[in-house]
Amino acid sequence: MTTSELKKSPKAERLSSLFPFAVFLGLFLGTGVVLTLQGVDFAFYQLPASIAIIPAILVAIWLGKAPISEQISQFIQGAGHQNIITMCIIYLLAGAFATVAKATGSVDASVQLGLSLFPDYLLLPGLFLVAAFISTAMGTSMGTIAAIAPIALGFIESANLDASIIAGVIISGAIFGDNLSIISDTTIASTRSQGAQMKDKFKVNFKFAIPAAIICLIIFASLGVSIPHEQINDINVVGLIPYIVILVLALLGVNVFLVLIIGIVLAAGVGMFTQGYQLSTWVKDINTGFGNMQDLFILALFIGGLSELIKQQGGLAALTHKVENLARKLSPNNKKRAAGLGIASLAFTCNFFTANNTVSIIVTGETAKNLAKDGELSPAHSASILDIFACINQGLLPYGAQALLLGTTLKISPIEVVSSAFYPLILFVVASIAFWRVTKK
Repeated sequence: MTTSELKKSPKAERLSSLFPFAVFLGLFLGTGVVLTLQGVDFAFYQLPASIAIIPAILVAIWLGKAPISEQISQFIQGAGHQNIITMCIIYLLAGAFATVAKATGSVDASVQLGLSLFPDYLLLPGLFLVAAFISTAMGTSMGTIAAIAPIALGFIESANLDASIIAGVIISGAIFGDNLSIISDTTIASTRSQGAQMKDKFKVNFKFAIPAAIICLIIFASLGVSIPHEQINDINVVGLIPYIVILVLALLGVNVFLVLIIGIVLAAGVGMFTQGYQLSTWVKDINTGFGNMQDLFILALFIGGLSELIKQQGGLAALTHKVENLARKLSPNNKKRAAGLGIASLAFTCNFFTANNTVSIIVTGETAKNLAKDGELSPAHSASILDIFACINQGLLPYGAQALLLGTTLKISPIEVVSSAFYPLILFVVASIAFWRVTKK
C-alpha cells in the first residue's frame, strides 16, 4: 500500500497508536539514564531490549479496538512474517560463524597479519584497516572491538599514547564493517525489511563507504602518531580462508544461508587442520553462537509482532505521513530525495533512543519501505540509507555498546571514545552529499 493510498484511510491518522513504541523506548532509554547516573557499567544494556518491549506489547493490545484473540493473532502473524523468520535464522547462523571463527584463530590471524603489514608510523591507519577488515568479515562491530581493544591497550600503555585517538580509530573501523558487511545483522535487517538483495545493497553502500574510509585514512595518517610494536613472523595465513571465501561467495550472489553454513564448516576445518579443533568443541561453539543471538532473535520476533499490531491500528501509516511531509518540505520538488531524507531521519532518530542500530532498523523498516515505494527509491538504496544512518548514529553514541566496551577496556570515558570517531562523521557528510547529487534532477 502506497502513502497516497494510506492517506485515504481513516486509521492512517491514528498517530496515538505509536504510543507503545514510546513505552518501549522510554523504558529502554530511561533505565539506561537512571543506571548511568548511578554509575552502573553498561547501563543501557542492563535492561535487555527483548524484555523492555514486553510492556509495550501489552499496551498495544490494551489500546487496540479489536478483540484480544484477534489482536494476539495479529501479533503472531507479524512475528511469523517470512522476513522476520528469515532474519532470525540468519542471525543464528551469523552468531555461530563468529563464535567458531574466533575459537579457531581466524580473528587472531587477521589481526596479526594486518598489523605486520604496516611500519610504526603508519600503524594508526593500519589499525583502522585491520578493524575494518575484521568487522566486514565477521559482520559485528562488538566482536571486532573485543578482539582488537586488548591489543590496542598494550600499545597505549607501552608507548604512552592518547587512548581517545586509538579508541576513535578502532570504533571507526568497527562501524565501517558493521555497516558494509554482507553478514552484519544491520545488513540482514535492512535488506530483508526493504526486499533488497545483499549484493545490490553492498554495491550501493560501497560507493559511500569507500570514499569516507579513504578520507578517514588520510586524517589518521596525518596525525603523525607512531606506535612501536613487535613484528610477528609466524602468522596463521590459513586462518584467513573462511573470511575470504564467505566474502567472495556473498559478492557472487550465493544464498546467504549457504554462505554462512560454508563459513562455519570452513572455520572448523581450519581449526582442525591447524590446532586440533575437536568435533565436540565445534558443536558446543555453534550452540554458544546461537545463544549469543538469543536476545536479538527474541527481539526481532517481538518487534515484528508489535509492528503488526501498530500497523493494524494505523500507527505506522501515520508515522509515514508525518516523516514524508517533513521530508517534502525540505525537498518539495523531488520525491526520491524526500524519501531518502525521510528514511535517513527515521533511522538516525530511532537509533538515538534505542542505542542499537539493528533494533532501530527493525523498528523503522516497514515505514522506510513505504517511503521508498512512494518515492520510487530502489530497495538497494533504501536499505543502504537505512543501514548507513543507523550505524552513523551508533558510532557517535557515548552510551552505545561499542563506546562502552572500548571505554571499559581502554580505561577511558565513553565520551573520550566517541570524540575521535571520525569515520561516522565523515560517512554522514559523504553519504549526504553523494545521495543529494544522485537524486539531483
